[in-house]
Amino acid sequence: MHQFPKKFYLTCLKNKKMRFSNDIVLRPRFKKILKQSNESALRAFEEAKTNQSNYIITRVDDHVFIKFPKQKLHYWSPQLHLEITNKEESESELCGLFGPSPAVWTLFMFFHFLVATLFVGFGVWAYSNYSLGNRYSLQLLLMGLLVLSWFILYFIGNMGKASGRKEMHELHDFMCKILNI
Repeated sequence: MHQFPKKFYLTCLKNKKMRFSNDIVLRPRFKKILKQSNESALRAFEEAKTNQSNYIITRVDDHVFIKFPKQKLHYWSPQLHLEITNKEESESELCGLFGPSPAVWTLFMFFHFLVATLFVGFGVWAYSNYSLGNRYSLQLLLMGLLVLSWFILYFIGNMGKASGRKEMHELHDFMCKILNI
């Protein structure tokens, strides 16, 4: 059985690999070079789609989405998004991204955007009061609370990722089984 790596690696531009701590990555990514064409890899997922019922497999062009069926889902259930592109004639590149369902991720990003917008708004309000010679301690307090809420959002996202870690391993092992790696 293929062992899931303890750390994920992000690839920076120009294909130079940089290692980042998984502690700060809320949506882990990975890349692998496959010794098969992208069409044969994509065909393997199409066949798996009809041969099993433990996972829902959706394919759109060179993208494959693997997720759990509704009866196995919980709020933080991850899904695996794969992009398989041709590199050479008999070689392809597999790029994977683990993340929560799009609805959960959109809600999570909405809260981040709301906090950022309020932070800027309170900053402008504080600067205006400072410029006018008025008290601005309330605005600074509110900005501090917003910074605290950013940290809380980060830890909530990290807890969600930790609760889905076992399922991430399952999705990765299933992908490796389908691709024979």
